[in-house]
Amino acid sequence: MKENAGASVLLPRLLIVVHDLAMVAFVWLGLRWLAGLAGAPPATALQLELLIAVLTQAVVLRAVGLYQGLWRFASLPDLANLARAALIGVLLIVALLFVAGLLPDVPRRVLFPYPVALVVMLGMPRVLYRLWKDFRQSGNNADAQRVLVLGAGRTAETLLRDLRTDGRYQPVGLLDDQRALKGAKIQGVPVLGSIDELPYIAQETAPKLIVIAMPSASAAEMQRVVTLCDETGLPFRTVPRLSDMLSGKSGSRLELSEVRIEDLLGRKPVEFGARYEALVGKRVLVTGAGGSIGSELARQCVAAGAARVVLFERAELPLVEITDELRRDYPEADVEPMLADCGDPTACSIALAQGMDYVFHAAACKQVPMLEGQLREALRNNVTATATLARMCRERGVGNFVLISTDKAIAPINVLGASKRFAELACQSELDGSTVRLSIVRFGNVLDSAGSVVPLFRKQIAAGGPVTVTHPEVTRYFMTIPEACALILHSVDLFAEPCAVFALDMGRPVAIRELAEQMIRLSGKRPGIDIAVSYTGLRPGEKLHEILFHPDERYQRTRHPRILQAKPRDVDAAALQDILARVDQLLRRADGAEALATVLREAVPEYNPHPDADEASDAAGQAREEGSQA
Repeated sequence: MKENAGASVLLPRLLIVVHDLAMVAFVWLGLRWLAGLAGAPPATALQLELLIAVLTQAVVLRAVGLYQGLWRFASLPDLANLARAALIGVLLIVALLFVAGLLPDVPRRVLFPYPVALVVMLGMPRVLYRLWKDFRQSGNNADAQRVLVLGAGRTAETLLRDLRTDGRYQPVGLLDDQRALKGAKIQGVPVLGSIDELPYIAQETAPKLIVIAMPSASAAEMQRVVTLCDETGLPFRTVPRLSDMLSGKSGSRLELSEVRIEDLLGRKPVEFGARYEALVGKRVLVTGAGGSIGSELARQCVAAGAARVVLFERAELPLVEITDELRRDYPEADVEPMLADCGDPTACSIALAQGMDYVFHAAACKQVPMLEGQLREALRNNVTATATLARMCRERGVGNFVLISTDKAIAPINVLGASKRFAELACQSELDGSTVRLSIVRFGNVLDSAGSVVPLFRKQIAAGGPVTVTHPEVTRYFMTIPEACALILHSVDLFAEPCAVFALDMGRPVAIRELAEQMIRLSGKRPGIDIAVSYTGLRPGEKLHEILFHPDERYQRTRHPRILQAKPRDVDAAALQDILARVDQLLRRADGAEALATVLREAVPEYNPHPDADEASDAAGQAREEGSQA
C-alpha cells in the first residue's frame, strides 16, 4: 500500500518536471528561431547550448522549491517564485555559456525575453489547471451550502479560498462596514453591502449559513453582529481565532464553530510574550490539580518550562486525566501525580520533600449554595487543610506560597467567602516571620468552570429550557480560565514583600439575565419565545452584586496592567492560632456545628450572612409574577 501511495505521488511530480524541462527547451529553441536562423551555431554547439540551458534551469527550479507545491493550488506567490527562478536561471545560463565560450553566439534577442517567456510557458498551464479544477469541483457540488460571509479582510479572503477548495460551501457574497469595498470582488465573490444591511441582503441572497470572519472584532462589534444574525433567523458560525489555530485547538479556517460567550464579554487575551521567566527551571506543586483552575495552572507551568510539576489532587479520575494529558502533550516534562488530601500533613510533607520553589494552592470547596449547608467540610477543606499545607511549606522551606482566593472573601456573606477569608488569615498567621513569600490572589467567576453558570445555562438550553436566573438584577464578574491562570502566574514576580494581596482586573460586571439571553441567541433560539427565562430567587449565600475591593486595603497598580496589589490587613497571629486550634478540636466532634459557626464569626468579624436575602426574594417574586403575566 505504501509503495502504491508513493508511486501515486511521484508519478505526477515526475510528469511536472518533464513538462517544465520541455517548456525550457521549447522557449530556448523558440526564441532562437524567432531571432533568425542566420548565423546559427553548428548543431553540436546548439545542442551543448540547449543542454546548459535545460540543466541549469532544472537545478534552479528545484532549488527555489517549485516542486513542493501543487498545481491544484497555484497562486500569485507561485508565479512570483517562477519569476525568481527564471531570472536566476538566465543569469546562471549566461555565466555558464561565457565559461563554455558559447556566449558570443547567443543573440540578446534570446537572453532578454527568455525570463518572461519562461514564466508565461510555465505559469499558464498551472493557472489554467487550477481554474479547470475549481470549475469542475464547483460543478460537481451543485448541492453546496450557500454561505454569506461577514467581513472582507484577510481572514475572509483566506476563508473564501478554503471554501472554494472544500466544495461543500458556495459563497454568495460578502458584507463589510468599509463602504469603499462595496461592489468590489474578493476571490470572485462580490461585496454586497454593509453588515447593518444583513437582514435585507440575507433575504435577497437566500443563504443557508452566515459565517463571521471577523477575528479581531471587539465585544461590542460581536454583540451587534450576533443581534443582526439573530434577526435573520439563520444559523451562524465564526472562523477560529489565529491563537486557537496556533495552539492546535483548531486545524483550519473551515472548522467553523459557534460564537462563544467569551467573544461577547470583551475579555482581552493576556499577552504571553514575556512568559513567566520566574518559573523556568523551577519545581512547582499545584493542589487541586484536577479542578478547573488547578489543571490550567499545571498546563501553563509545564508549558512555561518548570523543571518539575507535582499534581496534588484528592479526586482520582481528574488526577488521572490531567496527568495523562500533560504526559501526552509534554512527553519531556517531569510530571508527578500525587493522590492525597491537603489536610494530611504527612502527604503534604512527602509532596514537599524534594523542595518546592512554588506552591499554588487551588484546592478548595467552591460551590456557594452547597457550602451553606456544609459548614464543617468548608472549614476542614478551605481553612484547616490550607493551614496544614502552609505550615508544612514553612517547615520544608518552600520559596513561594500562592493562595488562590476569591472576591467573595471581601465582606463575605456566605460560608464560601468567610471560609476563604479565614484561609487568607490562616496563611498569614502560619507564614508570619518565615522565609516563605505569601501571595494571595483574588478574582471573580471564571467561565466554564465546573458547576458555574455557563455550563448550567448550556445544559438547560440543550434541554429546551427554561433557563433559570436567580434574580433579574444579579451581576457577576467573569474571566476565562486561561486568563485567570495566566495572571496568577504573572503575579508571582510582582512583589518583594513577605506577603502581598493581588486582585485581578475583572473588567465590567455582567448582568446574568443578559448572559442567559445571549447564550440562547447564540444557540439559534429566541429568549422568551423559543426558550423561557425564569427567575428563581437568590440561593442561600448569594449576593446580588460582587465586591472586588476592601476599603481597608490600599490598592495600587503593578507592572502588569491587569493586576492590582493591596496591602494586607494586619493579623494577630497568636489569636488566630488559638482559633485554628479550636476549629480543629470542633471538627473532631459530631455536635460541633453550632460552635463552628460561632468560631467562624469570631475569626472573620465582617462575615454577615445573607444581607440581600429579603430584598432579593421580593424582587425575584415580582419578576416571576411579571413573567407569568407575560
